[in-house]
Amino acid sequence: MPTIGWFEILLIVAVAIIVVGPKDFPIMLKKVGSWVGSVKRYVSNIQSEVSELDNEIIDNDLKDKKNLKKDDEE
Repeated sequence: MPTIGWFEILLIVAVAIIVVGPKDFPIMLKKVGSWVGSVKRYVSNIQSEVSELDNEIIDNDLKDKKNLKKDDEE
């Protein structure tokens, strides 16, 4: 996976300032930051839901195994 160094970041910022303009650049950064924050919250929410689902599945499997073991002993 390629890495992005300081030179590449500087080049991207310079092109963005030229394309967007120095006056609107801070507004664009604020919007991009807002989008990144929204995506991070969304991904975090999905990760927590998947984790909870995994825990429920594991708990149910353990209960089923205990019930099977209990039935076999009887």
